[in-house]
Parts: sequence; C-alpha cells; structure tokens
Amino acid sequence: MDHRQKNWPEWLALAEFMVNNKVHMATKVSPFMANYGRELRMGGDIRKKGKVESVTEFVERMKKVHEEIGAVLKKVQENMKRQADQESEKR
Repeated sequence: MDHRQKNWPEWLALAEFMVNNKVHMATKVSPFMANYGRELRMGGDIRKKGKVESVTEFVERMKKVHEEIGAVLKKVQENMKRQADQESEKR
C-alpha cells in the first residue's frame, strides 16, 4: 500500500469484492447473495458438474431470501426508531 495513497484505484476491485461478500450483521446474508442468490467466490472449478436449479426454483428461493431480509430490516428499523425516540425523550 502506498503511504501517499496514490495507488487506491488498484485496490477498488478487491474492496468491492470484500464489501459484496461480507455477511451483513442484521440480514445474515451478503449483498451478493441478496441480489444474485449465490455466494460470491473467487476461483473454483468451472468444469465441476452439479445440479442446476430451474428458473422457478431460483425465483422461489430469491423471493424467500428477499422476504426474510425485508422482515429483518423492518425489525432493525423499528429497533433503531425506538432507540432514537428514547434518546430524544431524555433530552
């Protein structure tokens, strides 16, 4: 890392990967999982055979993921509002 921070463009792709692959504390899933329904990984064997889910299965799975994330975020929002309201009552 350059101490003058002139090489930051070289690190952007890695920073993006890290942010998109980090499991969010509230939702318990990564942003990449929430958007694309799978984990973001580097490497791997592209020749590896595996089950390919149907579009219907994928859509249903993504609906479930989005519903769960929505419910968690709503709960977090309510908790944050309650805490903010309590703080404003103290003033």
